[in-house]
Amino acid sequence: MSIPLLCIALLVILSFGLGFNVSMARAKTQTNFGYREDPEDTLYKAVRAHGNAIEYVPMLALLFYILDQLQPATWELWGIVLVTVFRILAAIGILLPHTMNKPNPIRFVGSLGTYLGGLALSVGLLFRAIAG
Repeated sequence: MSIPLLCIALLVILSFGLGFNVSMARAKTQTNFGYREDPEDTLYKAVRAHGNAIEYVPMLALLFYILDQLQPATWELWGIVLVTVFRILAAIGILLPHTMNKPNPIRFVGSLGTYLGGLALSVGLLFRAIAG
């Protein structure tokens, strides 16, 4: 089993699931395009969760795939798994709270974990590239 490919699959499923959630929210609110920029609006939160995932998932998927091709070290495998969990937490932290207007610890942890984990994996790849 390839952990990086499994994590890529989970991130892609997350992205499509969040996209489907936007479609369902549009149907429920009978909104064919756009949304109200209201941090308590279900459609707004759905669009932001999907948009946020789409901002990160493609680069993470590419990074995970490249590392998979290079036989990732144990720390890299753990980093890939953790970043995947953090991306899922970030989506939950946007969707579940009543409003996006207040700080949310789940969203904060998800976002910070994505930044730090993604950066660590990227720096690891950079060192691999330099080392040849």
